Amino acid sequence: MSQQSIQQILSLIQPTGEIHLGNYLGAVRNWRNIQDKYSCVFGVADLHAMTMPYNPKKLREATWKMIYQLLAAGIKTENLFVQSLIPEHMELCWILSSVCSYGDLSRMVQFKDKSSYLRDSGGKDELVSSALFFYPVLQAADILIYRADHVPVGKDQEQHLELARGIAQRFNTTYKVDYFKTPQPLYTEVPKVLSLADPNKKMSKSLGDKHVINVFGDPRRIQKQINSAVTDSGEADPDSMSPGVANLFQILRVCGAEATYKRLEEDYRNSRLMYSDLKQSVSDVLLDYLAPMQERYAEITQEKRKYRDQIKASSADIRKKAQDTLREVREITGLQNVKY
Repeated sequence: MSQQSIQQILSLIQPTGEIHLGNYLGAVRNWRNIQDKYSCVFGVADLHAMTMPYNPKKLREATWKMIYQLLAAGIKTENLFVQSLIPEHMELCWILSSVCSYGDLSRMVQFKDKSSYLRDSGGKDELVSSALFFYPVLQAADILIYRADHVPVGKDQEQHLELARGIAQRFNTTYKVDYFKTPQPLYTEVPKVLSLADPNKKMSKSLGDKHVINVFGDPRRIQKQINSAVTDSGEADPDSMSPGVANLFQILRVCGAEATYKRLEEDYRNSRLMYSDLKQSVSDVLLDYLAPMQERYAEITQEKRKYRDQIKASSADIRKKAQDTLREVREITGLQNVKY
């Protein structure tokens, strides 16, 4: 796509505390690669984290930890913000709720999945908050407040982006304006990284620690995880890799070890591959690939105050864009304007 066709890109990530390999390859690496080509804003969505049961102190810590990890992964300071430092997101959310129907929200698949998870894990008395039901409107506000042209999305977020597009269109129709753009999805080549412990499932924190490789985790633990990765019994058809073996080969490829990939793939095709050699190669390649980010993370965490101040400053700068939008939205919707 030409630079003219994409002017503004917006994406957010929840502060789950650790970026795992699936997160990095599925989102963060793409953010790093596009930030020099387009106008980008990337946020840590701490408000969204409130939709599920949480500990306030741990949320604050996890938010800053995610910021440090994003910086270590190569995201530029000036492109990063903390969602709760820009309260205009919440204000626009309320305004947009007036043009979003209950029916639209009730069809959101993630609400059904997460509410079922809460009930199953906490019992029938576990609170399913209205925020969990309502947060797609906040997600729409996150996108529309920066007038985003494109939003990098995975397949699991398509429904929420479609809702944001619908809200933008209904706002324009309701107020007879051509104000909000209808943001388009930005699809990229995203490798699906599977759990090493259960390669029939996608790598996810919800499965437990043994299922994820933390990008900034202890190298010895990463090596141990790879060494214990599920492969197969050795009796599979050589023309049809098992999910576990294919997953290890994919990690080699996404880390750029093409020569090693081809050599071991040839061994596999000729039925002479030893899984111990494959795992050792994956371990060596992945640890080399992660080392620069881990070193950068160690440096950043030694100067936390400096980086917190920088992100607070970048959030304040990015907030000015949000305030410009709110001034105009207040005027369009007949609300009293305030001096930001």
